Amino acid sequence: MTHFDVIVIGAGAAGLMCAATAGQRGRRVLLLDHAQKLAEKIRISGGGRCNFTNSGVRYDCYLSENPNFCRSALAQYTAQDFIDLLARYSITWHEKKLGQLFCDESSEQIIAMLDAECGLGGVERRMGVTIDEVAQGPAGGFTLQTADGVFACDSLVVATGGLSIPQIGASPFGYRLAEQFGVALTPLAPALVPLTFHVDDAARFAELAGVSLEVEVKAGKGRFRENVLFTHKGVSGPAILQVSSYWVPGMDISIDLLPGQDAEDLLLARAHSEQRVANALVEWGWPRRFADAWLLAQGMDVRLRELSPKARKQLAEAIHHWRLKPNGTQGYKKAEVTLGGVSTRALSSKTMQANAVPGLYFIGEVVDVTGWLGGYNFQWAWSSGFVAGKNC
Repeated sequence: MTHFDVIVIGAGAAGLMCAATAGQRGRRVLLLDHAQKLAEKIRISGGGRCNFTNSGVRYDCYLSENPNFCRSALAQYTAQDFIDLLARYSITWHEKKLGQLFCDESSEQIIAMLDAECGLGGVERRMGVTIDEVAQGPAGGFTLQTADGVFACDSLVVATGGLSIPQIGASPFGYRLAEQFGVALTPLAPALVPLTFHVDDAARFAELAGVSLEVEVKAGKGRFRENVLFTHKGVSGPAILQVSSYWVPGMDISIDLLPGQDAEDLLLARAHSEQRVANALVEWGWPRRFADAWLLAQGMDVRLRELSPKARKQLAEAIHHWRLKPNGTQGYKKAEVTLGGVSTRALSSKTMQANAVPGLYFIGEVVDVTGWLGGYNFQWAWSSGFVAGKNC
């Protein structure tokens, strides 16, 4: 049996940050992962350029049973702290819309940087390791039975991620470990995920696959102005991915198809025009294919002058509050993250340690903290990993 001060399960974003932080404060750290490749989710992020954080990170950009839980970690390790780390490795970056920060070159630079940080902390890493059993010792600490031997530690950090993108190795291992030690879980669901059409809407709109337009979408407490993208199966694009975290089965989503404009005023200004409504909507920014299909579904493919005041008002209302009831989501295979997880009420927000199990920590996506699209989830990984690394 080999003994370590800290064992971190999961060599992704949160696990690497935690291992590096703990190692650099003098802890003897072992980092384990069942995957052969290091940090695959970082590698594929942002089209290979890793949307590593967001310049507008705030606690209210995260969903959780306890919305205040993430405040402490985000304050202890900020977006600027991670940017400063990049600067030390001469990694250049650029900002896209809505504060999204990406590497100029490759996400491989982030992986190499975190690997180097682990090296500075003397972290021992073993990849492709299957954990058969985790047990707590009678006097505290933990023992891990693996295919590579038996390892023991004083502190155990679970950074196993969620269920999203199973094709790169996602598994429920972290949730099972929480249940084993009596740590509560909140319900799990795919998040930042495309939504699927009901049969009737699929018949009307599936042919629009590839069409995109700027909208404002609302579902529950979520409200986002971004692009929607039509697919063969339903709707996707940034606006839909964002509200998918707030959507629950059976709920309508409301889509404003002319955000920032007053459709009734625009229609009224052309009340006597021979122009067809579809042509006017194309002038106002709609793609032609969408304008034709949407008006046909509304039964209003007419000339502007043919709209009665009542019909004009109804059309304007439909433009600003188009109700769509998704059939479901495209599931974890297409989800960027997992909603829900290890209950924040069971953890210390200052250390990420389980309240009832001394020495056991949970960080990253396995925890019930889910960020918006645009770098927020990586920032949660850096922040929660750093906090656990400082305390484990």
